[in-house]
Amino acid sequence: MELTGSRVHDSQPLPILLAQIPGPIGQVSGDGAYDTRTCYEAALQRQATPTFVPRRTARQGTAKDPAGWRAARNHILQQIEARGCSAWQVLSGYTRQSIAENTMFRFKALFGGLLWARRYATQRTEALVKCTVLNRMTQLGMPETLCIG
Repeated sequence: MELTGSRVHDSQPLPILLAQIPGPIGQVSGDGAYDTRTCYEAALQRQATPTFVPRRTARQGTAKDPAGWRAARNHILQQIEARGCSAWQVLSGYTRQSIAENTMFRFKALFGGLLWARRYATQRTEALVKCTVLNRMTQLGMPETLCIG
């Protein structure tokens, strides 16, 4: 969990978030906001597969033999060009990002979209407590949905 101000771009705290996770990371997914050199490098540094949806204006790098983050991004662009964006999302595992989006929806539905605390330090504590509560609820078990009728 990382709390940022409204003027901080979504991609900026990603390296900090990845540093909080002990052990290996298999894949890091994100929408077009995470299609930045910093995010690719942060994922690759943790030996994770970066799976960021490229921006609409994304173009393959022109280097003859790209390395590092540029090679990873070019690979995604090549797969999208060959298979289409929807097929790439399914094949790459990007669709798991919807689980994170759903978690944020549950967070806001349970606790509201605003923090009550006024100072940054207490806002950070409030957000951490709320995340801990949500994680505990998830550990206890998700509700089972039954079709009646």
